[in-house]
Amino acid sequence: MSQFIEFVTNNWILCSVFVGLLIALLFTEKKRSGKTLTPQQTVMLLNRDQGVVVDVRDKKDIAKGVITGSHHIPYSALKDRAPELKKFGEKTIVVVDKMGQHSGSAVKLLKTAGYTNVVRMGGGVVEWQSANLPLVQPGGSKANNVKTTNAKTKNKS
Repeated sequence: MSQFIEFVTNNWILCSVFVGLLIALLFTEKKRSGKTLTPQQTVMLLNRDQGVVVDVRDKKDIAKGVITGSHHIPYSALKDRAPELKKFGEKTIVVVDKMGQHSGSAVKLLKTAGYTNVVRMGGGVVEWQSANLPLVQPGGSKANNVKTTNAKTKNKS
């Protein structure tokens, strides 16, 4: 620890520049990705029929399961297929990917395309599964109704 303190005191300008660049990087990344929702906030939005999930994962990841009612538009095709989302009107578009690595860029792309009500789900599908929320097989036996995502809460009402 004493070596670290000695290094910082001897190289305070270098350390200040490093800290400044780190803060700038974090600020830029946070601003670029826009607002982030948790999986629980996403479920509440979907259950109130105020949002729609757009899954930007590749086909191989989609085969492992999707959020009920989500719409698949691969990240690579998002720019060309963005007009498909106009049919959702004023609903909030929640962008989801595998772990959150592409959703910030996808949000930025959709905002550039003219969508104003776009957010991302932090942590992606991995975080969704960590919260013990269900995935269904694409075109599977469950109905594509987002309101069935949180069946426990719905049955208690």
